[in-house]
Amino acid sequence: MAETLLRDDRTKTGRIAMFERSSIAVAALAALCIAGSPTQAQNASQYDPSRYPDWSGPMRWTATAGGNRYDQTKPPGRAQQPPLTAEYQALFEAGLKDQREGGQGANQTSSCLPGGMPRDMAGNQGLEFVVTPKVTHVIFIHAMPRRIYTDGRDWPKDVEPSFYGYSIGKWLDEDGDGKFDVLEVETRHFLGPRSFDNAGIPLHSDNQTVIKERIFRDKQNSEIIHDVMTTIDNSLTRPWTVEKSYRLLKNVQWVQNICSVGNVHLQIGKEGYFLSADGLLMPAHKDQTPPDARYFKPAGR
Repeated sequence: MAETLLRDDRTKTGRIAMFERSSIAVAALAALCIAGSPTQAQNASQYDPSRYPDWSGPMRWTATAGGNRYDQTKPPGRAQQPPLTAEYQALFEAGLKDQREGGQGANQTSSCLPGGMPRDMAGNQGLEFVVTPKVTHVIFIHAMPRRIYTDGRDWPKDVEPSFYGYSIGKWLDEDGDGKFDVLEVETRHFLGPRSFDNAGIPLHSDNQTVIKERIFRDKQNSEIIHDVMTTIDNSLTRPWTVEKSYRLLKNVQWVQNICSVGNVHLQIGKEGYFLSADGLLMPAHKDQTPPDARYFKPAGR
């Protein structure tokens, strides 16, 4: 009888202990549900707007003069010293010759094709960074905005190529103060033709370009943002790295700049022509043949 009572007591004690352990587990699980998972908490911290820098405001490159170019610290043309392969150096030289004679060479934007990357990040006509936790937008005065995705996504399997490519970025807190200070970006999936600048430094026709950037605010001057850009392309003998700098502009009004409005350059087939002030078609360079007019009736008939 005593042994039976002892067994029953042990059984009850075990059930009570099991119930207490279960209750503790349920309570712990409830607490986790209320507080959120570690991943959720980490994501909430990652996307906290207070951690991201304010880079807003109209900016323009810090170069003092000259047209659009990849390396703003050097003059345009050959002085850029692009590390081109022999094949693409020859194309570049042919383009420069054509420009000297009145043509456009490898400069494609005269026909209103987008400049794309890396060209539009020159900043000679103005740009603005709009930082949000999941996407950083780069707004241009003369082109569609660029999007840099910072939401942790991987490269998509199917991407529609574009002149700006597809950009994925990652924010870094390099000084350890809890706030992001550097945006690292990689851009792929391009459409062409594209050139580095107005001089027509060519990018490879295979459009397999990869562009890497480190974008950050100057530590001594908060009104300057730097973009250390490296272009990897099959037209080059090695990766080409330059540092672009943009300065905040004050009391600036954005203006609408649409390429097709007021553009006097006309592309007909492979030839570029010029529209004169009286609205007549002109050759762009000496001894240029007129476009084929076989589908037009001769004047007076």
